[in-house]
Amino acid sequence: MTRPGEFTYRRVHRAGRELLFDCMTKPEHLARFWGPAGTSTPVDGITVDLRPGGVFETVMVNDSDGSRYTMRAVYVEVRRPEKLVWTEPDVEGGMTTTITFVELDDERTEVVTHQTNVPPMFGRPEARDGFLTSLDRFSAYVETLSGGSSG
Repeated sequence: MTRPGEFTYRRVHRAGRELLFDCMTKPEHLARFWGPAGTSTPVDGITVDLRPGGVFETVMVNDSDGSRYTMRAVYVEVRRPEKLVWTEPDVEGGMTTTITFVELDDERTEVVTHQTNVPPMFGRPEARDGFLTSLDRFSAYVETLSGGSSG
């Protein structure tokens, strides 16, 4: 059950959790898919200090007008390759994102993204649709690496 200000997204990828964990934590991978459709995230706009208390920052660029959006977070938990947790203290209420990589059979991995303290503006249908395009971009990128399919 999802509570107000809380969202859960699930995707299954035909890839191992080590690869998926790397995709979520290495700038060269993040630059290939991070952000909703219509944005890009240059590798030099990504900072990953992968440890509890370390910085996770991305600068997304709107492809149509060049406007920039910076996401600043702090890692709370890093358990390779099972789990990543970060919080965005600058977002109202300190939005927290937990990504869990669950190994399935047939070399598939379920990636569960759970967000808490999500501000109401991020819950609007257009914002959620934008987030889903981010997950689509991630799936498409993983397919190029693994030669598999996602669902």
